[in-house]
Amino acid sequence: MRGLLSFSDALVLLGGDPPAVAALDRALSGALNLTTGGVGDGLLRIVDARGRVVALGRDAVRGLGRRLGRAESRAERTELLYAAHTVIVVVAWFRALEEAELPFAVDELELTRGEQLTLAGAPDPVGRGAAFTHALAAVDAPQPAPHRPFEHVTAELQRWYEELSERFLGFIEGLCVWDDLGESDRSAARRVLSTELPCAAVQQYEGLYSQLARQAPEFAFWTAQVEHQATRDQVRLALVGVEELLSDVARTLRPPTDVAAALARSHEAALTRPVLAASAAPEGIRVPALQEMYLDPDFRVRAVGGALGPANEAWWEEVPVRRDLTGYLAGALTSPGQADSPLLVLGQPGAGKSVLTRVLAARLPCAGFLPVRVPLRDVRVEDDLQEQLEQAVRTATGERVSWPELVRSAGGAVPVLLLDGLDELLQTTGVHHSDFLVRVARFQQREAEQGRPVRAVVTSRTAVADRTRYPEGLVALRLDVPASSDPPLSATVERRQREQFRGPGAATAPVGRRRPARIAGRAAIAADDAGAVRRQRQWPATRGRRPARRGRAVRGTAYLVRPP
Repeated sequence: MRGLLSFSDALVLLGGDPPAVAALDRALSGALNLTTGGVGDGLLRIVDARGRVVALGRDAVRGLGRRLGRAESRAERTELLYAAHTVIVVVAWFRALEEAELPFAVDELELTRGEQLTLAGAPDPVGRGAAFTHALAAVDAPQPAPHRPFEHVTAELQRWYEELSERFLGFIEGLCVWDDLGESDRSAARRVLSTELPCAAVQQYEGLYSQLARQAPEFAFWTAQVEHQATRDQVRLALVGVEELLSDVARTLRPPTDVAAALARSHEAALTRPVLAASAAPEGIRVPALQEMYLDPDFRVRAVGGALGPANEAWWEEVPVRRDLTGYLAGALTSPGQADSPLLVLGQPGAGKSVLTRVLAARLPCAGFLPVRVPLRDVRVEDDLQEQLEQAVRTATGERVSWPELVRSAGGAVPVLLLDGLDELLQTTGVHHSDFLVRVARFQQREAEQGRPVRAVVTSRTAVADRTRYPEGLVALRLDVPASSDPPLSATVERRQREQFRGPGAATAPVGRRRPARIAGRAAIAADDAGAVRRQRQWPATRGRRPARRGRAVRGTAYLVRPP
């Protein structure tokens, strides 16, 4: 699991002024000293230093873009983003404290500093003060995640601020300044610190978060607040949005070399290959390439937990359908909170699980990500995960390479394991692989300890998802194939129909004549010598029935249209 950062550590990562950070760190260290007077004296020093906390945090937020520009790897960039989020969580609370209308000035706490040495014999105030300072020493505040609505994150963060404020209030109640207050002022102070301060801190946090999102697009990815040309036009074709979104954040990173570069070329070539062998297509039919025919599916996503599980239909009923798959994937592959366990992609047969991994492997920018696609049906089931990865690389590139050597040749890119077909392992070998997801999470943990953090995506049929053990922190995503009458889909298909079947005398087919189908190369289009796309052949005479399938269909979702 990812270790918690202190506020001072986060400032250091972000390039904070060393002397100023060192002074703040001494205050924090003193607050954590549980010897006589340590908690009381140290906590008061932190309160006294609140101006420095806000100033250092403000400078860190403003300089995030410059610091990200010097990041040498995708993992380092993610660590910097995690540090920046830690900073704004703490700064937001101190900003709100500065603006809070308390019946006493926060500076008055200085007057009782000498008297706090007696607090060593008062365990309750000391204990509460220690709880407050420990919260700053290891910030465990809720983190944004692409599978969670941002309002859920801020609701949890408000509860976190409420606990922090309660600890602070408990400490203040042991100081002399509290004894000097009347009962009405004490009630007002309790109301401000327990209720108003947490709400104000959340508002400060949201403003700081927006500042970070303007400097680092990942913060927008994590809260589904992303816009790009693909989503605005509702094209949603072949995950092109993933490449658009992530190429910008990877532009400063080194490109891969050697085997990693060869692997990237292998993935990219998959997009331009026909979805069906030419020999399996009817005569005169041009078989389209994968990048022409794959439309991004709708999906649902949620963290795994509760009595039911993702194999149960009722578990998904209250989860809203989403259409921003490119934005979600960009967030999932950059979020610090999703680096400790795999993403489980589920779907019915033909929903597009396998093709999703092929397209995603091709779309991830190689200067930042190292996708390794492993069709689990094609590797030796008795091998461990590392051996299966190395076998898949050899199949794709023809080269033998050890896993550590491959990662080193990736130039700082984060490996993304695309493990396709867990259901086939479970159905073939039974209980022997019921811990597969747990083993993947352990592999991720080991690699992180070795300085090679990895992301992992595992696909499976929904029906067998309950035959495996789930690691902590697992997120499940289910692909939903939209109906052909879906308005955004209808508009996209209408446009592609005009593009693909335009020709002399061709008419546009009515919407009711569209047919969603699996990719099977049944597109009746061809290109003439001049490169103009025209209608080449009508569907078979047996209209109303699906043409005979030749060969094995490539699993994946596409929406093909019948020519006019």
